Amino acid sequence: MRLLPVMFYLISYSNVLTYANEPIQTFVIPHSHMDVGWVYTIQESMHAYAANVYTSVTEELSKDKNRRFIAVEQEFFRLWWDDVASVSQKKQVRPWHNSWKCQYTVLQLVKEGRLEFVLGGQVMPDEAVTDIDDLLLQMTEGHGFIFQTFGVRPRFSWGVDPFGASAATPVLFALSGFHAHLVSRVDYDLKDAMQKTKKLQFVWRGSASLQEQQQIFTHTMDQFSYCTPSYLPFSNRSGFYWNGVAMFPDPPKDGVYPNMSLPVTKQTLHAYASTMADNIKQRAGWFRTNHVLWPWGCDKQFYNSSVQFANMDPLMDYINQNSKDFGVTVQYATLSEYFQAVHNSQLVWDVRDSEDFLPYSTDSHQAWTGFYASRNILKGVARRASAQLHAAETLFTLYRINYPDGPVAKDWALAKLRALRWAVSEVQHHDGITGTESPKVADMYLQHLTRAMMGGKELLAAIFLLPHNIDIFSSHKKADAHQALERHLIVYNPLAWNISTVVNVTANFPCASVFDESRQPVPTQIQRSAASNVTYDLFILAELGGLQHRKYLMKFSEKPCPWRPKCGGAFEARAVPFERRSVRDWRKVGRRLLPVLSDCYKLMIDQDTNLLHSITHLQDKRRVRVTQDFWEYRANGDVKAGPISDNYIFSANASAVRAYEAVRMEIIPGEIVTEIRQYFYRKESDEDYVFSIVTRVPECFGSKVRCHGLEQTYSLGPLAVNAEVVLRTGSSLKSGRTLYTDDNGYQMMKRTRKEFANNTIARNYFPMVRTAYIEDGLSRLVLVGDRAHGVSSQVGGQLEVMLHRRLWNNLPWNLGYNLTLNDSSVVRPTLRMMLASKGVASKIYQREAVELQHRPVVVSIDLPQMHWTEKAHEGSRRASAVVLPPNLHLLTLSIPGWNYSVHSGENAQPEPDYDRVLLRIMHLFEEGEDPELSKPVTINLKDVLWGMGEVSAIEERSLTGTWDVGSLQRWTWKTADGKAGKKKSRRRFGDDPFSVTISAKEIRTFFVSFDSRNL
Repeated sequence: MRLLPVMFYLISYSNVLTYANEPIQTFVIPHSHMDVGWVYTIQESMHAYAANVYTSVTEELSKDKNRRFIAVEQEFFRLWWDDVASVSQKKQVRPWHNSWKCQYTVLQLVKEGRLEFVLGGQVMPDEAVTDIDDLLLQMTEGHGFIFQTFGVRPRFSWGVDPFGASAATPVLFALSGFHAHLVSRVDYDLKDAMQKTKKLQFVWRGSASLQEQQQIFTHTMDQFSYCTPSYLPFSNRSGFYWNGVAMFPDPPKDGVYPNMSLPVTKQTLHAYASTMADNIKQRAGWFRTNHVLWPWGCDKQFYNSSVQFANMDPLMDYINQNSKDFGVTVQYATLSEYFQAVHNSQLVWDVRDSEDFLPYSTDSHQAWTGFYASRNILKGVARRASAQLHAAETLFTLYRINYPDGPVAKDWALAKLRALRWAVSEVQHHDGITGTESPKVADMYLQHLTRAMMGGKELLAAIFLLPHNIDIFSSHKKADAHQALERHLIVYNPLAWNISTVVNVTANFPCASVFDESRQPVPTQIQRSAASNVTYDLFILAELGGLQHRKYLMKFSEKPCPWRPKCGGAFEARAVPFERRSVRDWRKVGRRLLPVLSDCYKLMIDQDTNLLHSITHLQDKRRVRVTQDFWEYRANGDVKAGPISDNYIFSANASAVRAYEAVRMEIIPGEIVTEIRQYFYRKESDEDYVFSIVTRVPECFGSKVRCHGLEQTYSLGPLAVNAEVVLRTGSSLKSGRTLYTDDNGYQMMKRTRKEFANNTIARNYFPMVRTAYIEDGLSRLVLVGDRAHGVSSQVGGQLEVMLHRRLWNNLPWNLGYNLTLNDSSVVRPTLRMMLASKGVASKIYQREAVELQHRPVVVSIDLPQMHWTEKAHEGSRRASAVVLPPNLHLLTLSIPGWNYSVHSGENAQPEPDYDRVLLRIMHLFEEGEDPELSKPVTINLKDVLWGMGEVSAIEERSLTGTWDVGSLQRWTWKTADGKAGKKKSRRRFGDDPFSVTISAKEIRTFFVSFDSRNL
């Protein structure tokens, strides 16, 4: 995490109002902020300090019942629990030798509330560029482990370091059963205003549709954030950190760390007490109650808890003994104890609606909007790994239900899934997916992801092949050199919708024929690949039922078959080249327009520029001017010359400039898709292009393929140093300078451009996790992406998406930690562009975003002359499609494996539960967004899931699965509008126990049991 670049000063407050002159009640919360990544790898951190945190903390908590500690990031705790914690620490209790006292185990400390799990996810995730799928995953994994191991559930969040706060996360925490939410990093000027008006605490209704149903009390940390004050007026060392600063790579053998604070002695006791009391009173002036949350800790602290508590114990005793003089009392506390005191105050709180705290700035020149686009490759790999995990989870669930005794070993399969869950979860860390980590940590994330994805592919292949009796090992014949090479393809749809789509397979031969299971030819197209001169793109038209797969036989050859209708040969598309056009010759444009047609659009390409000119949405017959090209911001790298850009920060010192001097184009007309390839050259004389756009226009007239999404894949790089490259999509829409972007793929946020004294461009950038759009009174222009980006609308009718950054600067802090983002990679992100009337666009854009994220899974079996058979295992059946209504999305279908029936450490390693299916369904639409699709939907889960097996029971659960919603009780908070957070009735309709109603933006979570004949 990055330390706040603002210096704080202690001020002695003598006129702070208190409750009837009572001392301020201070809750000292010991904690250690442990980044799952950032500068050091996880392995380095575990060795240098993280393992010692929990070893020493549990030992010190055992010595005094008044001591407390909160544990946050579960990845480090689980690594410690599995690999470091002793057997005795995991038992109930063990006696100390020669003593009447006892050494408390972790279980006892947790049960007594002295060690408290807060947040409870695998990591403290970023909130700007994380997707809802991955936020839920890492929470579910962490909460499942905690509940299975200790029988407790986190009830409070601790989001102290994410770079801004999303409005979606408080909704997710409320759905998980949390009582209160805590954030820290909000815009510096907003936090200052909130402090002055004592509005740092409020009730947050993060969802415009759910409103008070899922509201949550929220505490914003003051300007000191999650660290204790580092300035001591009587010492040049950091304050209240008696264990000093962690050392890498190895802890010091003598136990003496750098910058250890002066010990608490008779000589320093009063000075420490005065400094602490003054800071407490300063903080109390910013809050409404007589209770102060005083976080004791910071980054990498409490690895030597003995010296920490040995100094703080006498300090707190001294303050309490002189509480009348100091005006404060102090006590060790957990987060629940603090929030319980605030809740007991029974005050009436202001309401914050569905606004978020994005973007985030620490001063007028430091907008933390650069990380929205940092490390584009890591963002893309993380999202692909997440999509593969979703597909593998659904497929394994289907397999377990239909083949409970099948040849794919359940323990082996769950191990593959858990490895992929772990890798996807850890990269959601707020210095992971953000791209703000050092290069070696980025490499670590990529290594963990790719290794886990290899295991995921092995699992997918095993599930597809082994239960279907396709004898690929003994029944294939020796390949005939004169015969065409054959490959078998399995295509799986991981969504609970029927889809018609185009699948792209890389081929090594110029000619191909494709057949379905009935040996009928399938519409296909083959052409030279845009990514390579030695491979070909084979496009296959595929129609797939929800959660179903189909098999195809592909035959390749060097020569085309003589008669396509008979042999099913693919249409061979060939490129039509166009002359390279120089920007300096763009004196007259728009004279030679070339149309490209689809069922939805007529695109006009300007042959004078080789750029897009306009798009006509054929249903509305409205023509909109649309242009697309690349621009770049040239960053400053010298701190002496002005503000810099780095991993975190985007500082636009001037307007963007055009990033190219010439454009070449070729068009490949096809029967499945028509491709428009545009190549951009940095210099007019360059032989190699530096940017490209490949636009695929569906040409499937009369088919069921959705034609609204114009899929575009970009290539960028290597960039020049200190370049930040954006894709500008300009249009004639009269959108003002307002755009809409999504919070975590859950809900759309309205973003109206604001003017600032400094850095207006950068402070008007927003995260685009999945979607961004602009609109006027008639039309909407939408972009959905396969990974997170930064997006802005600097002028009316324009969407500006930052796709890639390469930076270097001489800031000593960045150089010391290797955080300059000298990213020389070539990146290839994908966006889908849609243009339609507002009514049409509102119906389709969310589904387009989901379908882009969860493309069909393609498994290729590269064995020649493989025997093709449709014989299945005896007694098995071909599963029917699982199809939800168009406004409902199957968010999760998995077998978590956590044993939710084992509580309180009764069995330290219970057997995984392979029979409990976790199901989440989300309503995609906001209330009032669409006249029909926004309405509540009633479905019968027994009927919907019939294609999987016979449902015998359902049980509604909290979002992460640890609560039965019937027993879940959350605190209510009084609000200024008098609307209490009432629990919505989950009553099912009529006497049918399987019928449920899902309203706008609801996420409903269930445990589903299937008939024993299936399991």
